[in-house]
Amino acid sequence: MIQINGTIRLAEGIDSNTLDAIITMVRASRAEDGCLDYTFARDLADPNTLVLFERWRDKEALDAHGKSAHMAAFQEVMANNPPVSRDLRIYETDDGQPLG
Repeated sequence: MIQINGTIRLAEGIDSNTLDAIITMVRASRAEDGCLDYTFARDLADPNTLVLFERWRDKEALDAHGKSAHMAAFQEVMANNPPVSRDLRIYETDDGQPLG
């Protein structure tokens, strides 16, 4: 399994156009073959920071996601409010164990 975790800090916050693009991206990504989880969230302590969590079946599914039409449309919207910083990490991992 491939997991991606990280943060994206925007200069100007999340306007309605960016929020719509994020929601569209999440819904389309979750429908992709091989997507196990795809989540954006706002950092509660810093509303200009997005937290990203993705899980993919394998590298091939992630590669297909990177070439998707909805990824291209999302990147176009994000270019209008480019990130100040980005810290995304990719991990090859197992399915994990339930906590608790």
